Amino acid sequence: GSLYAFILFSQRFFNPLRQLAEKFTALQAGFTAVERIDNILSLPVAIRDPAQPRHLPPTAKGEVQFEQVWFAYNPGEWVLKDLSFTIRPGEKVALVGPTGAGKSSIIRLLCRLYEVTRGCIRIDGVDIRDLPQAELHRHLGVILQDGFLFSGDIQQNITLGEAGDLAAVERVARQLHLHELIRELPQGYATPVRERGSNLSSGQKQLISFVRALWRDPKILVLDEATASLDVGTEALIQSALQTLLRDRTALIIAHRLSTIRNVDRILVLQRGELKEEGSHAELMARNGLYAKLYRLQDLGS
Repeated sequence: GSLYAFILFSQRFFNPLRQLAEKFTALQAGFTAVERIDNILSLPVAIRDPAQPRHLPPTAKGEVQFEQVWFAYNPGEWVLKDLSFTIRPGEKVALVGPTGAGKSSIIRLLCRLYEVTRGCIRIDGVDIRDLPQAELHRHLGVILQDGFLFSGDIQQNITLGEAGDLAAVERVARQLHLHELIRELPQGYATPVRERGSNLSSGQKQLISFVRALWRDPKILVLDEATASLDVGTEALIQSALQTLLRDRTALIIAHRLSTIRNVDRILVLQRGELKEEGSHAELMARNGLYAKLYRLQDLGS
């Protein structure tokens, strides 16, 4: 009995010391995490609003100009090289090219998530670096392949905190012929949305992204594989919505399925950050260059 009591008391004596050591280890890990967070928060903000901002005119039509744009994420590793093109107001232009051609980088630069290394990007003749970021983003509507949803309900995810009653939201959804699809959800526009829209399908999240874009009525619309996550049935329904959304707007479309962009006004073909070809689908197929090769390879694969 004495031996057993000795072993038991020894364990009870050392347990608090062991717990103290574990707490000390957790505390050290916490200090390390705080130091890393502090390093991130102390980084200078690279993209700021100009001290003397310019503004787009009230009659802005949505012309986009890339003038000799060079860009690199890392010094010397050029992603875009001397890129120049103009998208006229109301024109529908598609960006195509192999993986790594620089298509997504063009979108990031246009949204001013990064600054161009050389050259400039203009909207209606105004350098985007001279515009307040809020005004720039107000004129740009971006629909990505994976739309981000926040906790709340459908209506809040469409308006994103802006003032607007349910009737106004429904009116926008009716313009896209998506009102009935949203009404079929369990509670319609009041359907709760969990974080990142985990309780909705990819197609339903994309429908909300379309209504959200039209709600802001942007002059320039950017579509980055916007219909890639839709099934065949939903994609057929959303084509009319897409036509309504693109009407009277400048559109920049990134598409990997080349069959979906045959009817755009112009196609820009990129390779390794350089503009290799441009023209309509028929013109590029007749030229029998890079675009024709990509189209035939994709057609063969399907």
